[in-house]
Amino acid sequence: MDITSYQIVAPLVSVVSLVYAWNLWYRQKKTLWEAALWTLFWASIALIAFYPDILTYLTAATGIKDQVNAILVTCIGILFFMVFYMIMRLEEMEQRQVRLIRAMALREAGLSHEDGERGKERVG
Repeated sequence: MDITSYQIVAPLVSVVSLVYAWNLWYRQKKTLWEAALWTLFWASIALIAFYPDILTYLTAATGIKDQVNAILVTCIGILFFMVFYMIMRLEEMEQRQVRLIRAMALREAGLSHEDGERGKERVG
């Protein structure tokens, strides 16, 4: 078996990316879910670099006959999932920001958070 430069570079990049992802998780800058997804992605890249025949199984699993098309469709699906996940995280962060700003505004106005909630109930 002849080893190509891709079979050397791709696993090295994968290892560096995995170390980086788990370092971020260790420093609590990424969630365990994100680190696990990152691991799955880069491990797949390294595995495909060493064993390109694995793509035959991907074509059988997706029902797409051409390997390149199977890879593209799978990657597009993964990218859609990642975008969906990022949108969910952004919405969660926006909600946190609204709650924080609301609490700060109530504190500056001399009201407690509970007073503001009771005021909303009276008005609404």
